[in-house]
Amino acid sequence: MAKNKMFKTMDGNEAAAYVSYAFTEVATIYPITPSSPMADHVDAWATNGKKNLFGQPVKLVEMQAESGAAGAMHGSLETGSLTSTYTASQGLLLMIPPMYRIAGSQLPGVMHVSARTVATHSLSIFGDHSDVMACRQTGWAQLASASVQESMDLGAVAHLSAIKGSIPFQHFFDGFRTSHEIQKIEVLDYEDLGKMLDWDAVQRFKDHALSTEHPTLRNTLQNPDTFFQSREACNSAYDALPAIVEEYMGKINEVTGRNYQLFNYYGAPDAERVVVAMGSVCETLLEVVDYLMERGEKVGFIQVHLFRPFSMERLLEKIPATCKCLTVLDRTKEPGAPGEPLYLDVCDALWEGKRTNIEALCGRYGLGSKDTTPAQMKAVFDNMKGEKKNHFTVGINDDVTHLSLPVGENIVTAGKSIISCKFWGLGSDGTVGANKNSIKIIGDHTDQYAQAYFEYDSKKSGGVTKSHLRFGHEPIHSTYYVTMADFVACHKTSYIKDFDIVSEIKPHGTFLLNTLWKGEELEQEGQGHPQVDEPGAQAAQQPAAAQGEHQRGRQDHQGRQGQGAPVRPAEQAGIEQGGQGQRLQAEQSHPHQGGSAAGQGVPPGVGGGGGGEHRRPPLPGRREKGEEEQGPHPHKGQQPPQVGPEAPGRKGGRMGHAGEGYGVEHLSGIEQQHRQQADEKLVAQQPPALAAKYLNQGSSPPPSARRRPKIPGRSDRGTWGPAPG
Repeated sequence: MAKNKMFKTMDGNEAAAYVSYAFTEVATIYPITPSSPMADHVDAWATNGKKNLFGQPVKLVEMQAESGAAGAMHGSLETGSLTSTYTASQGLLLMIPPMYRIAGSQLPGVMHVSARTVATHSLSIFGDHSDVMACRQTGWAQLASASVQESMDLGAVAHLSAIKGSIPFQHFFDGFRTSHEIQKIEVLDYEDLGKMLDWDAVQRFKDHALSTEHPTLRNTLQNPDTFFQSREACNSAYDALPAIVEEYMGKINEVTGRNYQLFNYYGAPDAERVVVAMGSVCETLLEVVDYLMERGEKVGFIQVHLFRPFSMERLLEKIPATCKCLTVLDRTKEPGAPGEPLYLDVCDALWEGKRTNIEALCGRYGLGSKDTTPAQMKAVFDNMKGEKKNHFTVGINDDVTHLSLPVGENIVTAGKSIISCKFWGLGSDGTVGANKNSIKIIGDHTDQYAQAYFEYDSKKSGGVTKSHLRFGHEPIHSTYYVTMADFVACHKTSYIKDFDIVSEIKPHGTFLLNTLWKGEELEQEGQGHPQVDEPGAQAAQQPAAAQGEHQRGRQDHQGRQGQGAPVRPAEQAGIEQGGQGQRLQAEQSHPHQGGSAAGQGVPPGVGGGGGGEHRRPPLPGRREKGEEEQGPHPHKGQQPPQVGPEAPGRKGGRMGHAGEGYGVEHLSGIEQQHRQQADEKLVAQQPPALAAKYLNQGSSPPPSARRRPKIPGRSDRGTWGPAPG
């Protein structure tokens, strides 16, 4: 065991990059989501002078594309530099041609992949195994991690095994679900890694490098008389590789106290139903197996770490002798194939190992980062003792080919000490960043375990974000969304009416609503929305520092919902006096405003039929967007109406905009004063004769004086001023 253990809160990308840096001399990169942060970390560390195990910073080279990065990796390895790269999805597919050459030359390169969907019927930036499965025939060894901690530990195994076995490694983990999940993990010490490294193998690799000092002939063209024989010569290297991986897993186990094997079994020793899988779903399976075993069921699961070379012998050793039915889960789809890759490998192992008494089923899950819940995994175990549907899907409702399994209600499988929180935010509002800071504070400055995962769509900014946080005094294996939370916060008030937010709160949980509503208004807005008064949820209101114009506009909007806007006394008085004649004319002529100030209609988004956000009050002296394009200005070619500050709906000589639903008479006294001061300031900027005329008559400037030279730092759209020219 290491003398001093160091813990740090980080995501899967950073964990893989940290351990990769130790064994890397050259990194050839090209960014692609969700693997880019790995290269970003390596670049930052190298710039700051961080040293690898060889006492030097990593040399980082960014190429024109992933194909160039793989080609540069091949050249760097040929010249004797231990080289790494980081990629995913379409970028990984561009690397495939050089991957064949690197494997054929038996060069110890390492590629870290945050596995992501390959674009098929549509593009998706989210995670599954379709990209790495396209590489299983290249000759690269493939090692799978299921968590942030495994990304660091098995990342080290990949580098150590590649150097000693002289076979390139592809270390992969689930894109986003692992690459962007933040966890508190144990950080491996570079000193311990240096002790594990086979320095003699490093020297052999260096001696084998291309050099003008000892020229060699490589990468020749071979004819049918020799090619077959030469191709088969690599068999011994691949046959020896599983034992090398086991050796380094054992060394990591000694240092960390964890238990890594080529295939890890977890569950009842006399299990009758077993699931085989790899990737982040294994963490969920661990919880579900515990849940079912507590209820007396004989179940278990096998986690695959080394996918290539596939050791049938080690897999068969892990399958309990009592197993009657086995289900293999693949996070990819191969249309037209008799089954997905992992399923076919397991079937081969059962056939060659003469374990044909076991019924083998297969299913697909989690494509495109579809959330994989404990209820779904329970459905997989239930299928093995019920219908035994084969080639099924789980997590979706397949109403086309009807292959999906029925999934029951959510079950709680996480540890009892774990506190779960969920935060609803708007993309770019700071919710995600704040929660990242919060979970790192908990992880780095307390003795608790911590986990955070952030759910958002590909447009990110402006979209809905959901932050899933967990912390507690026991390890967290919940690689799925928070669906039963102790605390839920909503940072955008309108979400209350758009989403079912509070239904996921545990009994006696807490709900925080960040809103400007207060008291009776909060109760009134909550009527008809069960989220606000959900039984068992304690509602908490986030006080606002000041209501401001937005709150007044919201109140005005609420007062005008329903069948038309009410007739306000001031507006009615203006119509009776004729002072609002031009205003009424403009409302009737505007193509998007179907009513007058008397309440015969309201503009879209303001009244009950609009459905959009309420519109802002008009700004002083500003012509609203669309007045010139969508209809004649009410003052065009006419004498400006002689309406002074004392007239209804006026302040400082400004006429209320037609159909807006807001008049200056509804503003506060302070705001009226500010508006009048702004008008007087603009009038004062006019030529003295015009300014005196406006002030004496209390009228608006004529259309010819509506434009003025732009004032630095201020928008001049629609303000008063001498016409240009």
